[in-house]
Amino acid sequence: MNSHDVLWPTGRFVLGGAAAIATRLHTYGAERVPETGGVVLAFNHFSWIDIPCVAWATPRPLYFLAKVEAHRAPGLGEFIRAFGTISVRRGESDRDAVRRMREVVHEGEALGVFVEGTRQHNGVPGHVQPGAAMVAVQEGVPVVCAAIHGSQEWKFNFAPVSLVWSEPMRFDHVPRGGKGYREASLEIERELRRLWEWLSVQHEAGRPRDVTLP
Repeated sequence: MNSHDVLWPTGRFVLGGAAAIATRLHTYGAERVPETGGVVLAFNHFSWIDIPCVAWATPRPLYFLAKVEAHRAPGLGEFIRAFGTISVRRGESDRDAVRRMREVVHEGEALGVFVEGTRQHNGVPGHVQPGAAMVAVQEGVPVVCAAIHGSQEWKFNFAPVSLVWSEPMRFDHVPRGGKGYREASLEIERELRRLWEWLSVQHEAGRPRDVTLP
């Protein structure tokens, strides 16, 4: 048993629970996340509050990615590594990160990726980078998208945040290589935008619980 297995339940409860209360978090479709087996979970990203919200909303332990600068920060780096967070260099090829990402899903775990690579400041989901798709295609595992809405307005003001899960997406039809990764990334980008727009409607309607999932 590693530190991730020991710390994840406690961290999820303490940090994720606090975030869920602070954001009045609503989650739709968590039953769509496979209970076992390797899977890539693909999220859009607006705010730091997304991270504990995702941890609370995900029904199984996650291995996150985090930029190398966070890993180098005193105290923070040790903390996030204890939770199994993988270091990645943004904007350049990082073979070590890709190898570790592949290992996580190959071992039957869930890999969580904020697929735009950085927070979006214009209030809508952005362009999806190819890392998540590449891992899914290479390892033959599904991708489950989860759109986040509301955190673009969250500034310690208790703005409501919601998250909706997609059905698992498979990319057995795309070739391995750059062309296939770009094609799969575009499908992920379209799905995240579709889910996010659905959440926008739910927020305008007061976030009802009894709804038909997209």
